[in-house]
Amino acid sequence: MSATESSRHPGTQHLMKMLTPNPNLPSTLRHISEVCHNLAVHLLDDCDDGPELTAGLRHLLEAKDCFVRQVLVDNGV
Repeated sequence: MSATESSRHPGTQHLMKMLTPNPNLPSTLRHISEVCHNLAVHLLDDCDDGPELTAGLRHLLEAKDCFVRQVLVDNGV
């Protein structure tokens, strides 16, 4: 967790941990996770903590899971 993330609200910190890519994922799935995590990092640079940031990060986490599942479907898993 970066210094910027560690000074954030506990809810924001929790969601950023959940958005951190798992290094054990296959490369195609890890790439999707990295894209979503990078977007979250950029959003933290531009937004203060608050209920809308938390909701947005939670939705981004849900979207990341959907994108990962779609890649699995695309690959016949």
